[in-house]
Amino acid sequence: MRILISPAIITRAAATALTVGLAGVAAAQDNATDAKRLVEVLGVHPGSVLADIGAGDAQLTIPMAAEVGPSGRIYATDLGGEPLERLRQAITKAGATNVEIVEGHPLRTNLPPACCDGIFIRYVYHHFADPSAMNASLLQSLKPGGRLAIIEFAPNGPEAESPADRAGGKTHGVAAETAARELERAGFERVMVEHEHDRTFLVVLRKPAPPDR
Repeated sequence: MRILISPAIITRAAATALTVGLAGVAAAQDNATDAKRLVEVLGVHPGSVLADIGAGDAQLTIPMAAEVGPSGRIYATDLGGEPLERLRQAITKAGATNVEIVEGHPLRTNLPPACCDGIFIRYVYHHFADPSAMNASLLQSLKPGGRLAIIEFAPNGPEAESPADRAGGKTHGVAAETAARELERAGFERVMVEHEHDRTFLVVLRKPAPPDR
């Protein structure tokens, strides 16, 4: 028995595959671009100790682990259950032996005090329902003079009145000035705010260092 396949079906399938493939290429390019920018703004070098908060599938953890090298370390965090298992599988598959996986928490980093030279958070800050608690924990997790980089997107419309309303709907996202202001209230010093293409932005802050004696 012969099975006849419509050319239209083949065309649609090919188009779908091409779209998915292009999306994957674009995502990889975004990861590479963001990793390169984070290296610059955080002053990353071999031996640096960093943390990726809400690391997801380790899209940034893995390239940053290569930047800090065998003498450095990356703490990769995510909430428990399936997200943490996916993160663990991605790190294992990549063979990144300088990555330590940490189960995260909605209100704190669960990192050792003053352990990090730099911390980065991509597209996760707007999920913090209690930014003041998390921001205080972020400050505690950094060494004096350490830097925090936030990559985020602004809402496509009005900003949420409450942090709990930033995670979805018409108020999905957070404004750059709002994120910077909340982090300054926690004790961070603003270094820069950089608006990228479309709605995305980069905020960089520093944990104050004690004055030289």
